[in-house]
Amino acid sequence: MGAAQTWAGIAQVALLVLLLVVAHRPLGDWMARVFTSTRHGRIERGVYRLIGVDPDAEQSWAAYLRGVLLFSVAGLLLVYLLQRIQVVLPGDLGLPAVGPALAFNTAASFVANTNWQSYSPEATVGYTVQMAGLAVQNFLSAAVGLAVAVALVRGFARRKSGTLGNVWVDVVRGTGRLLLPLAFVSALVLVAGGVIQSWGVGTDVSTLAGGTQHLPHGFVASQEAIKELGTNGGGYFNVNSAHPFENPQAWTSLFEVFLMLVIPFSLPRTFGKMVGDTRQGTAIVSVMSGVFLVSLAAMSIAELAGGGSATHAAGAAMEGKEVRFGILGSTLFATATTSTSTGAVNAMHDSFTPLGGMMALINMMLGEVTPGGVGSGLYGMLVLAVITVFIGGLLVGRTPEYLGKKIRAKEMTYAALYILVTPTVVLTGTALSLLIPGVREQVLGTSLFNPGNHGLSELLYAFTSAGNNNGSAFGGLTANTTWMNSALGVAMLLGRFVPMVFVLALAGSLASQDKVPATVGTLPTHRPLFIVLLGGVAVIVTALTYFPVLALGPLAEGLS
Repeated sequence: MGAAQTWAGIAQVALLVLLLVVAHRPLGDWMARVFTSTRHGRIERGVYRLIGVDPDAEQSWAAYLRGVLLFSVAGLLLVYLLQRIQVVLPGDLGLPAVGPALAFNTAASFVANTNWQSYSPEATVGYTVQMAGLAVQNFLSAAVGLAVAVALVRGFARRKSGTLGNVWVDVVRGTGRLLLPLAFVSALVLVAGGVIQSWGVGTDVSTLAGGTQHLPHGFVASQEAIKELGTNGGGYFNVNSAHPFENPQAWTSLFEVFLMLVIPFSLPRTFGKMVGDTRQGTAIVSVMSGVFLVSLAAMSIAELAGGGSATHAAGAAMEGKEVRFGILGSTLFATATTSTSTGAVNAMHDSFTPLGGMMALINMMLGEVTPGGVGSGLYGMLVLAVITVFIGGLLVGRTPEYLGKKIRAKEMTYAALYILVTPTVVLTGTALSLLIPGVREQVLGTSLFNPGNHGLSELLYAFTSAGNNNGSAFGGLTANTTWMNSALGVAMLLGRFVPMVFVLALAGSLASQDKVPATVGTLPTHRPLFIVLLGGVAVIVTALTYFPVLALGPLAEGLS
């Protein structure tokens, strides 16, 4: 890779940072106004009347959780049903109904904001399923994550309160006031960049070999916009954002990276505004940014260095990457998509060098908090902040406090359980796939194309992606089997909704407390010491949890 391309890649990263810096303050402030306003719009009131909800009625954390689960179960059943009756729906493109196991996996995936796809979308689902099922869940699942994050922020902000707001109001506002208008504008930008938006049945083109290939069309730009903006990631086409209909140019690729990051990187500003101290938001976003840039640098160095004599001779590891984007365009996209819960790809992660692929794994294993998904990144980082101040309190021998709230045994129990859920789901799913008789033979004989360390990395990546609600695939894995569809579907649901139980329970416990005044023994949580400590806790927790399995997979492969 030449020096000119390297400098172009660095300039691309610099431009992205500039755009995020410019956008995070107005967008963060706007989101704070959206979720603190006491006024309801006319259309919003109509929605509340339609679903029978009093928008001014506050909910306890348990009632808020019931609303989240009820709403998500309804979405799960609807998306499953649409796939099963696809043959009678308009715009079915002549495709058959989706099988039960795959329909369950897909429904769980899109409702859990994972968007893992065990199928080729253009050859499996028609226009109605894409638009009425999958695209709708791209909005709603992101709005649910945003609502849970806002509820946790209210837990820090409120005093002696038994309520956290109203989940129905938060979901409606997140969808109507934030995601819909931003996605509309973003879709127009993507159309201007060449992303297709068409009801047409497709185009037949002649190939270089003299044959004919059918290129399907669809409402791609509208789905692409919310796919990235809502950190969803499910592609309209099988190769996702490597497809020229989804991602035609280098600048559209950068724009899609911006869409992935802009809400998660702006939410700490929203947090700071809602708790009345923007310095707290600055501290959180500093940790997110620092770890993100370190990860990007590590992955880029691994890919630029290559992994053997062939890649050294070529100048870089270009397998699985496009010359449209190059090495640094691919590593930037890969870092963004695995550091959020997006899962979109413009290069094949299975073709990365072992250490480059390991960085994608680590980004997800961190809990996707750098900056994480829409809502989920913020509440994940705030849980880590609770753990950090508890550790800091132990070091100085004082009662730990965060934003004026005491971190007692109750709060630490919720935080610890939150941290344990995802590793348990990921490691248990991976282990069961290799231990259960019959399943093991199916996985090794049918699902995995690569033996040894790389095969383990592929299986581990699948469950890491599912359990952390990312949705990206490492490749080299046939996931459309009964076991993989079922196991990954369960992993996605557990990885999404069990942590929300502990987040909302933590929020309720914090909201019920009064604020205590800061003393000389209180750890300042807006200064560099806390920022470094929080970043260290995030990395160390991940390293202690996942190092053994990483040593068996990508580390062993990279050192061999």
